[in-house]
Amino acid sequence: MTTGKQELTRSAPSPEQLAPSFAQTAARLQTRPRVLRRMLALDDFETTARRYLPRPIYGYITGGAETNASRRANREVWDELAFVPRMLVDTSARTQKTTLFGRTYDAPFGIAPMGGTAMAAYQGDLVLARGAAAANVPMILSGASLTPLERVREEGATAWFQAYLPGEDRPITELVERVARAQYETLVLTVDVQVAANRENNVRSGFDTPLRPTLRLAWDSILRPRWLLGMLLRTLLLQGMPHFENMGPRVPLISRTGERERGRRDRLSWKHLELMRRLFKGRLVVKGILDRNDARLARECGADGVIVSNHGGRQLDGALAPLRALPGIATEARGMTVMMDSGVRRGTDVLKALALGAQFVFVGRPFICAAAIAGVPGVLHGIKLLREEIDRDMALIGITTLAEMRRELLTSAKGADFLSH
Repeated sequence: MTTGKQELTRSAPSPEQLAPSFAQTAARLQTRPRVLRRMLALDDFETTARRYLPRPIYGYITGGAETNASRRANREVWDELAFVPRMLVDTSARTQKTTLFGRTYDAPFGIAPMGGTAMAAYQGDLVLARGAAAANVPMILSGASLTPLERVREEGATAWFQAYLPGEDRPITELVERVARAQYETLVLTVDVQVAANRENNVRSGFDTPLRPTLRLAWDSILRPRWLLGMLLRTLLLQGMPHFENMGPRVPLISRTGERERGRRDRLSWKHLELMRRLFKGRLVVKGILDRNDARLARECGADGVIVSNHGGRQLDGALAPLRALPGIATEARGMTVMMDSGVRRGTDVLKALALGAQFVFVGRPFICAAAIAGVPGVLHGIKLLREEIDRDMALIGITTLAEMRRELLTSAKGADFLSH
């Protein structure tokens, strides 16, 4: 196994060179759409998006697998922890700046990969990339996206790419080389998609990929005219039919007979991660790790980081909530960067994750909903809300830097046994 880290021979412009400061970006929010005035927290975006999106697409974005047990657990686990704040600490110089893989970001969170973004919002993948770059936080482009990865990288100085790959050398090699040509600095391999999940909610709501042109879909679209006119018809008139661009053969978004080629992902194994490590000169991250032994194997294969995740509760129903797995994986990392996603919604969630060993977190569903509701201003508003929560919480806890957010500042509120790991 190879363990040496490799450096990029070509580097893309930094966010500092291409993006305005967050203060400049926040100033532009003074002209934000009126609907954003009602968005006071990330959960508000998901609730409001129900009125914007057709039922099949909303169900796809917000649902989990089978009984949604994993998705519920991802949120409930945060309530098992409470803070032990320190008083009379001068926190006036507090900062959220975070260095990750040698690059400094303005917040300790980024936007998780989501394949349905361009179904929900006009140019959704580009909207997320532009918003993330303007706010100087990372955005991970999904391999199931509808926008060519090259174009997203051109417009998103902070974009990473996430791959779904079969256990076959040729498609792995072809995609890794394509990602490298596009000058992505960070490549994320998602490993918890061995087979398609049992998403019963998709069947009940009439969702499929590609979308099937049925009377039911037509009726659901008519009931949401802002989506029909502002996303679907606008896209078809100005850009033509979108296609799944970054995973196997190109398949149109709407097709009566088309099928997406997923390949034999159940053949994917550690030897394929080793192959990717040999091929890719940038940072290599493994997403979907919940077992500390898997974290060790990822490190031994040369991965630069792992994202502790259960796919937002969208794959194995009943899978462990990532926050519970985090302390053990952080212990096993031994210099490897540890990140997490799944269920993060509040500034307090971010700080609890950092205290338990994460160096960074990613947030998904609220940002796709923000893009659907208000485009780039919506994404920027969501980032602003979460940044403000973290800033406020840092002052109330009594810390000036995120490095001070240690486990000693947490206690069990409801018998959180994972605090003892």
